[in-house]
Amino acid sequence: MRAPISWLADHVDLPAGLSPRAIGDALVRVGLEVEKVESAAEGITGPIVVGRVLSFEAEEQKNGKTIRWCSVDVGESEPRGIVCGAANFAVGDLIVAVLPGATLPGGFEISARKTYGHVSDGMICSARELGIGEDHSGILVLDPDAAKPGDDALSVLGLDDAVLDIAITPDRGYCLSVRGLAREAGAALGVPFHDVTVTVPVIDGDAYPVTVSDSAGCDQFSARAVTGLDPAAVTPSFIANRLRAAGMRSISLTVDVTNYVMLETGQPLHAFDRARLAGELVVRRAEPGEKLTTLDGSVRVLDPDDLVVTDDSGAIALAGVMGGASTEIGTATTDVVLEAAHWDPASISRAVRRHKLPSEAAKRFERGVDPAIAAVALQRCVDLLVEYGGAAPAPGFTVVGDGPAVPSIPLSVELPATLSGLDISADTVRARLEQVGCLLDTAETSESAPADEQTDPAGRPVEAGTSRTRAGAHHHPVRTLSVRPPSWRPDLTDPVDLVEEVVRLEGYDRIPSTLPPSPAGTGLTEAQRVRRAISRALGSAGYVEVLSYPFVAPSVHDAFGLPADDPRRRAVRLVNPLSDAEPEMRTSLLPGLLANLARNVGRGNRDLALFETGLVYQQSSSGRAAPRPGVEHRPSDEQLAEIAAALPIQPRHAAVVFGGEVELAGWWGPGRPADFSDAVEAARVIARAARVRFEVRVGNVAPWHPGRCAELFLDGTSVGYAGELHPRVVAELGLPARTCAMELDLDKLPVPVPPVAPELSAFPPVLLDLALVVPLEVSAADLTETLRAGAGQLLESIRLFDVYADAARLGSGVKSLAFACKFRAPDRTLTVEDATLARDAAVAAAAQRFGARLRA
Repeated sequence: MRAPISWLADHVDLPAGLSPRAIGDALVRVGLEVEKVESAAEGITGPIVVGRVLSFEAEEQKNGKTIRWCSVDVGESEPRGIVCGAANFAVGDLIVAVLPGATLPGGFEISARKTYGHVSDGMICSARELGIGEDHSGILVLDPDAAKPGDDALSVLGLDDAVLDIAITPDRGYCLSVRGLAREAGAALGVPFHDVTVTVPVIDGDAYPVTVSDSAGCDQFSARAVTGLDPAAVTPSFIANRLRAAGMRSISLTVDVTNYVMLETGQPLHAFDRARLAGELVVRRAEPGEKLTTLDGSVRVLDPDDLVVTDDSGAIALAGVMGGASTEIGTATTDVVLEAAHWDPASISRAVRRHKLPSEAAKRFERGVDPAIAAVALQRCVDLLVEYGGAAPAPGFTVVGDGPAVPSIPLSVELPATLSGLDISADTVRARLEQVGCLLDTAETSESAPADEQTDPAGRPVEAGTSRTRAGAHHHPVRTLSVRPPSWRPDLTDPVDLVEEVVRLEGYDRIPSTLPPSPAGTGLTEAQRVRRAISRALGSAGYVEVLSYPFVAPSVHDAFGLPADDPRRRAVRLVNPLSDAEPEMRTSLLPGLLANLARNVGRGNRDLALFETGLVYQQSSSGRAAPRPGVEHRPSDEQLAEIAAALPIQPRHAAVVFGGEVELAGWWGPGRPADFSDAVEAARVIARAARVRFEVRVGNVAPWHPGRCAELFLDGTSVGYAGELHPRVVAELGLPARTCAMELDLDKLPVPVPPVAPELSAFPPVLLDLALVVPLEVSAADLTETLRAGAGQLLESIRLFDVYADAARLGSGVKSLAFACKFRAPDRTLTVEDATLARDAAVAAAAQRFGARLRA
């Protein structure tokens, strides 16, 4: 809502010298959202005056354009010569003359310059050049009685008036009017408010015949009429200027007056050309298939839920939204029927969305319009048409329906203080509610208190000797107000709504900021510590953390090559997804990570190592839908248990993806692309952070490459997979060749016990290398575990450092795996013989399980 300060000043006594910014700040204090305070003349500086065209000469140029060489009186001793390309003015017209030295919006500086063979000593402006409209078809011609040559044009146009731009929340629909904003300004500044005052005629039903057949959709319909309107009457400048400042363009006197009254009072009005009406006005729901051509020229097929105004010809207006073209006010209209109705907000809201037809009227009806202002708005409109359009008010005033009832709300005068923590007296409560516009009635009730708890009505102790009604007890009144909210506040329905009104007028900034005492915390749980340690470890190892949306497309399961019975296909489907293309919740972190990888590669980032930790979502084992308990009371324990059982299973996973090189090329040598071993190493980074050790075995699961996939075990339980993705998956998702990935279920990792410092041996180790020849199908991980078990406790560490295969030297179908072994005894210096015995035991175990032999 844009409201000029001068218009507010018509309805509230603004203090002298108060700046527009201070007025905006005052409105903010009472809960309104003032987005900005601006001047309509923003970007305009220098001499801009009213001028009168004394004469002009039309001159046709070589390019076919006709210009006018004008003599313009600008209030100086001599007229100025100005070149103008417009032709919509005549001798004697008042125009806006921008003189040299002025600047127009956009930084357009005006100077005397030679053009079309003349020195143009200024410029004659259009509305668009002044930044006050979009009309550029001709120059701006002023009302002949608006001013005299030399007057300040900005003042004449109302551009020297500051404008408040206020965002109105849905519950404050009454503030979509100058009347409502002025009331708030009066309360905020503590100054008198002046409502719109008119003399309303007696209701007799003679203005125009009206029938309302749907009282639920329209509980009040009012009509007035005027006759003898001058079709050529011009909108007075003050109305046109205020409409322009409020963001509306001037159209014609009748339309402008209805818009002006709507902005002033908050009551939308509609004007029908009486000569084009056929029979009485009827308010009803639309018939199936019924059509209406609205004022924007569109033919709309109406819905049976639409409220319409009809006559004998059919629908002539979409109620509360837009009028029909068949009864539109035209250039020959002399007799007008004015309508002011109170429509059902929900019906109007549905119609706006159904027809995608927002309007200023609908915006107000959706939020609730004051049903008691209709008669005032109609009379105000009639008065303006009579004054400026030469019309005569037609006899009669038609009102059908009584409007909505306004129930009373009981309010304890102590409640505002109790809920807000402010010291708010009963008198303050009454005064603030009356400022809002409420009507008050006081009811007193009595409550007994024990003799040793003698208090006054405010709850304060009283002196001994207070009169009592019976032995051992006394009575004190508890005052309860019976509050009838004003007709323009349909949002006030409960006592807490009234408390909010009192508190906001007292000032939200006065509410004390008191934090509730917080219990001593227990710090992070061990599981939280482990999760943070894993993220830090991956980040320190060079992986970049990303956060992906948990929504996926069903097609990703096919892209991953998942079998039809794979549990990852049984995803939780959203009833109302953010995107129809991604209606499922993820069952793996890889889709989001791989999409991030592909997006980065597409933008030139080719060497990537990304990781993510987060929840995945699996269908509940119960298979039952969650119950939907009501809101009238707390759900029972049984209902809560059913809801919990129906929720998806949500384990926490960690995943890593690689693309490109993990070791970049440089002067030190060539780069090294990521391979499956890097994915396994990422799992080991997590294992070290979680203080566990994974067993690595050969795996075979989509979307990994069957020959380059490792399955990770912890105490015999599979916890995840790592390796190179299948080439078909890489091609399907547009990923770099040989992309690698790893994913673990972190919920399967045990909560680690507090770490214990290792015992450091003071004795030196014995270092021995061991090379074994084994069949090609034997994995290094299995062989490592066998050697570790066979060597016993003297083996401190074992590390694979070489893999070699050569059919000419080793034979076909075998390979050589070389290990670096470290042996150490905790209680003595280990001899080479002791270490050799332990090594031989390890070799014997490998020979027994895999047929391994020492490489010669």
